[in-house]
Amino acid sequence: MSKPLPLAGIRIFDLTRILAGPTCTQLLGDLGADVIKVERPGIGDDTRSWGPPYVKDAEGEDTSESAYYLSANRNKRSITIDLRSAEGVALAKKMIAKCDVLIENFKVGSLAKLGLGYEDLKEEFPSLVYCSVTGFGQTGPYAERTGYDFLAQGLGGIMSVTGAPDGEPMKVGVGIADVMTGMYASTAILAALRHRDSTGEGQHIDTCLLDTQVSWLINEGTNYLVSGKIPTKLGNEHPNIVPYKVFATSDGYVILAVGNDRQFQDWCRCAGADDLAGDPDFATNPLRIANRRRLYDAMPAYMESKSTAEWLAILAEAKVPCSPVNNIEQVFENEQVQARGMRIEMDHPKAGSGKVPLIGNPLKMSATPPQYRMAPPILGQHTDEVLAELLELDDAEIEALRDAGTV
Repeated sequence: MSKPLPLAGIRIFDLTRILAGPTCTQLLGDLGADVIKVERPGIGDDTRSWGPPYVKDAEGEDTSESAYYLSANRNKRSITIDLRSAEGVALAKKMIAKCDVLIENFKVGSLAKLGLGYEDLKEEFPSLVYCSVTGFGQTGPYAERTGYDFLAQGLGGIMSVTGAPDGEPMKVGVGIADVMTGMYASTAILAALRHRDSTGEGQHIDTCLLDTQVSWLINEGTNYLVSGKIPTKLGNEHPNIVPYKVFATSDGYVILAVGNDRQFQDWCRCAGADDLAGDPDFATNPLRIANRRRLYDAMPAYMESKSTAEWLAILAEAKVPCSPVNNIEQVFENEQVQARGMRIEMDHPKAGSGKVPLIGNPLKMSATPPQYRMAPPILGQHTDEVLAELLELDDAEIEALRDAGTV
């Protein structure tokens, strides 16, 4: 008999859409939380229409379920509520009373206008953990601005250190500010639940894309704070480690990530680069950083003498960190990725094959591993079920709500 999941018994009223909030609630759902995804009737999460690609039905035609939506919405139950109506707000409050967490990513002040802001709810529901996810936070001069991942990447500095030194500023290839905000929000929610369990006190969590983006400047941000020197784009080079970059081989590319002096000497031995091994300018990492241009001018001749496969085999044997540069097809074909269960399939009612492929949860837990219980739901799939379960409404009462356009 499997053990209960760690978040079993926690119910989340999920008023988020797009990527940051849904990433947070998918992670919590994977760990056992009952996530009730609240969507606008007839429209739903914006990302449902962010395609192609879409899930194909039995005839090979596109359904209304986009791959983008699928990426962050498993282990949730979808209900529809029209929060623009007083009846919808009243229904939402009845459901919030049955929940431990409310998470939302509305524009600052929008829910307060509906009577669903934190200040509106905290007296009635003092143990509620209320998490807001916005572009710029609840305070400050930018608080009321609409926020997007791309804007956060630009404003938060990551684009100034990403890309080729002589190229235009470059964003990260996925919505990483969104994803990381969802990760930080999930951690904050778990901490707030721990506090609530100890004290009975809920709280308001204020997370945003810009704060998150600034926080994960990490070493480059701290390099600036310590030195006063503004970091610049280094392409695939590392500001603090040399050699650490992509090199062309005889038939492609390989990443070489030399993290210490021993690994550099081992690379020199594998490459037959006795001249570089004995050069005092390259004896230590600080010296290699100071002389990076001369070293990087000398290394290509050695790297291009062998194929990518040869380098991967030779350097793996020598325990010098290296990697291919995989495209996304190659990622999911990789034996290590497959061994770690990072590609999964889940049953889906609209998929012609009966299943949809998804990316697995990266958490590996010995006692309570994540479980894949429910595929990303179709719009309103669980409305009747949830209303009957939480509020004990019968079929006639639910039908009346539907006739009124409330759900």
